[in-house]
Amino acid sequence: MEQILRHPLFLFLALFALMSLGSLGSIFLLRRKKRLDGAELDDFNLVQGATLTLLALLIGFSFSMAISRYDQRKNYEEEEANAIGTEFLRADLVSSDRREKIRSLLKHYVQLRIDYYQTRDVKALAALAEQTNGQQAQLWSEIQQAAKEQATPIVALAVSGMNDVINTQGYTQAAWLNRIPVSAWILLIVIALICCMLVGYSARSQVGKSIFPLVLPAMVALSMAMIADIDTPRGGLIRVVPQNLLSLQQSLP
Repeated sequence: MEQILRHPLFLFLALFALMSLGSLGSIFLLRRKKRLDGAELDDFNLVQGATLTLLALLIGFSFSMAISRYDQRKNYEEEEANAIGTEFLRADLVSSDRREKIRSLLKHYVQLRIDYYQTRDVKALAALAEQTNGQQAQLWSEIQQAAKEQATPIVALAVSGMNDVINTQGYTQAAWLNRIPVSAWILLIVIALICCMLVGYSARSQVGKSIFPLVLPAMVALSMAMIADIDTPRGGLIRVVPQNLLSLQQSLP
């Protein structure tokens, strides 16, 4: 399920096929056995309306969850760029020999963070994480040595800034892992399938005479695919572009 969610186009095709099967199946199987009329039809319309309303609410809540996570990833990218830029300036507070080393490491670190946002390859991501951890260890070692050489409140500002650089990377990683749970997706798909079956059961026309039974499956599949696209950091078309990190990289001397 998680693999499909990473590819919104495949998710759309799979959901459209599933929802269409449910809608058409209710037309050709269920409705042939029993047709509703009178009081039963009124009760059915009530249940159908309530179910469709529930589906709309769940899709709306899921979209809101995906948007909030997308905004969170964007905000952390901005915070990360600000933290690195601030630490680059605070490197002036340490001795000259440490200063150039820290700035050189920060320049390389910026490129690693840009690669983190832009890569889609899982294997490359694992190697990138290892390089990032190594780069952070070097940065912390340099600022630690600088603090030991000059144990002053001014140098403490540089130490605090380096701590922010490392912390923001952790916040970013946590935000990218924070996605809509698979169990919520399964529940949403089950309710959507039931809705498509109800709409197909109540449809007066069949495929061949009208495309109405396929409208709801298409809209539901498209809505869920868009939610998955927003919620998937490395898949689909909607992704966080590291604009602030790229601007920072260009501004560094």
